[in-house]
Amino acid sequence: MLLDKQGTATPEDSRTHIRIPFELGEGVERLELRFEYAPKTLDDRERALELLRDSYERYILPEHRERALIRAERHLPLKNLITLSLDDPEGYRGACHRHDPVQELSISREQASPGLIAAELLPGTWSVTLSLHCIVTDTCDYRLRINAFGEAKS
Repeated sequence: MLLDKQGTATPEDSRTHIRIPFELGEGVERLELRFEYAPKTLDDRERALELLRDSYERYILPEHRERALIRAERHLPLKNLITLSLDDPEGYRGACHRHDPVQELSISREQASPGLIAAELLPGTWSVTLSLHCIVTDTCDYRLRINAFGEAKS
């Protein structure tokens, strides 16, 4: 296990990023990342409708708000969204902007999960960036685990 990072996000963390650096030794042939967060949905219907009403006040022109309120149910359930990007010591290695609350990703010289770039796994400081697009529940727990495979040398 190269990294096991856990945390909790709140609605105030929406539209922010969490950068998680980690060191990769020489000779690593494959990385496996498992990212998960929960809960995925806000199950409190009344709270969800209140959040929608607040967003309509902020983002929808007054003449369109009534129509939006009538159709608010189609946006339920509201969902938390956290996505992942990966950088190696030289820069961008990909982004996995999926809606799945559990993601299992891998990257090597020959193959990579969709969104990631297959290439040599360079030794040095890598980082995962978690983009907290929207947190609608009071809290949202996340966990990132990274395993390295191959002939790692320090």
